[in-house]
Amino acid sequence: MRPVCVHAGSCWDLSKRCAPATAEQVRALLAEGKPACPHCRPDTILGVLE
Repeated sequence: MRPVCVHAGSCWDLSKRCAPATAEQVRALLAEGKPACPHCRPDTILGVLE
C-alpha cells in the first residue's frame, strides 16, 4: 500500500497504518509528490525543498 501522507516519527497524528521508513525513502516519496504531514513537516526536518 502506498502512503497517502508522509509523517516524521515523532508526529502526534500517527495511526496504526503507519510504517517506518528511512530518510531516503521519505525523500523519494516527497519527490514523487506525496504530501508531507502539515503537523510534523518531515520535509522541513529533512531539508527537502519544493
